[in-house]
Amino acid sequence: MVGHMKTTIEIADALLAEARRLADREGTTLRALVEAGLRETLQARRRRSSPFRLRLVTFAGDGLQPGVAEGDWERIRQLAYEGRGA
Repeated sequence: MVGHMKTTIEIADALLAEARRLADREGTTLRALVEAGLRETLQARRRRSSPFRLRLVTFAGDGLQPGVAEGDWERIRQLAYEGRGA
């Protein structure tokens, strides 16, 4: 069984009027509309607050090309732009 609690909140008049019109058009209650909005907002914030996890990606191969493993940045740049007119 779901429990309910009465509470009072202050809502801007224009927002409340718009919410009442929407609830009336959709054949629902203001309470149901407010509860649905709160659920959606809470769920979105839970998703946003979960930490980002970088997935592990690996590549098969024999390592770096000859001449690159030593960290010669000029050679790395040449290889990166090779055949691109740079």
